Amino acid sequence: MTAIYQQRITALKEQMKERQIEVGLVTSPKNIYYYTGFHSEPYERFMALLLDGRTDQLSLFIPALDYEAAKQHSFVEQLIPIFDEQNPYQVVKDHIGEEIKSLGVETKRVTLHQQTQLNNHLSISGYLDIGDFVASQRMRKTPEECLRVERAVQIVEKVLAEGMKKVAVGMTELELAAEMELLMRRFGAAGPSFSTTVLSGVKSSLPHGHSDEKKLQWGEFLLIDMGVMADGYCSDISRTFVIGEASAEQEKLHGIVRQATEAGVRAAKAGVAAKEVDRAAREVIKQNGYGRYFNNRVGHGLGIEVHEEPSIHENSELMIESGFLFTVEPGIYVPNWGGVRIEEDVYIGEDGQANVLTTFPTELMSVAVNSYS
Repeated sequence: MTAIYQQRITALKEQMKERQIEVGLVTSPKNIYYYTGFHSEPYERFMALLLDGRTDQLSLFIPALDYEAAKQHSFVEQLIPIFDEQNPYQVVKDHIGEEIKSLGVETKRVTLHQQTQLNNHLSISGYLDIGDFVASQRMRKTPEECLRVERAVQIVEKVLAEGMKKVAVGMTELELAAEMELLMRRFGAAGPSFSTTVLSGVKSSLPHGHSDEKKLQWGEFLLIDMGVMADGYCSDISRTFVIGEASAEQEKLHGIVRQATEAGVRAAKAGVAAKEVDRAAREVIKQNGYGRYFNNRVGHGLGIEVHEEPSIHENSELMIESGFLFTVEPGIYVPNWGGVRIEEDVYIGEDGQANVLTTFPTELMSVAVNSYS
């Protein structure tokens, strides 16, 4: 992996040189992991990767308590520990000096507090955004990165298959979510890539609903949306089941969404605008009279984070390229009745074609024949 970190950093340095950025400061923990191989959540503590274009030095500022872990995992050799009693911005100033003509930062990540502290300790002539370039780098996944996502997919699909055996009428959404997250650890995941979502009945019509004490009931939709983190990369899968026997209307809606997902996947290939993936899936839902019940984008990028670039929406002119990895997840959400979502994880290979990483069946499956006690 050493070579890939060097390639990534070299590309960022070249971008800085081209834009005449003297010093670059990467503060997002996920982006620091992308460039160094070291991941930590510093919480309120300061952590930053610093690229000094004046001296070509590369430094990683870390909380002192992470020093030993960083020595083991970081590609960057110059580690600068910051102790809790120190002012981290003074440490940065002491390391790189006060006068900086231009500082490159991830403008979407830097807080007002961080900017104020930088202004108080450094004489900065101007700030320039490097976040968009970093996002564009991360958007293009290597085959090795794809393999990591694929492993995370394999784990979450094992969790889903085993977890559905535990579904029973009378258990709560939270209880089923807890069962799923326990299985994630048992099957080798570092943990969930986001909070596991279990929605049943009318709550399945909430695209971003939250699991609660609602009990699973016979005849209801059961929408599961979850993912795991493995080897630093995420998976994300959604499937919709029915508890017991499906009604004709439930089968109809599920069938429409399944067709929409398949249409979106078919449209995904290199050289096609991202909007065409969204529109292909959306058109299926519109033609069946449910267009007003699908009011969000069809997908998002997937990798180190569960939501990253690219955004797959109906107005995106971004051209899909080899290396893109994203979800295709259309849905129909009928208020006070129920909803269906089917989500696939798709990687655009070197041949420009879509490789569907998710393999869990997409047909409407019936679950839960037992009562919960």
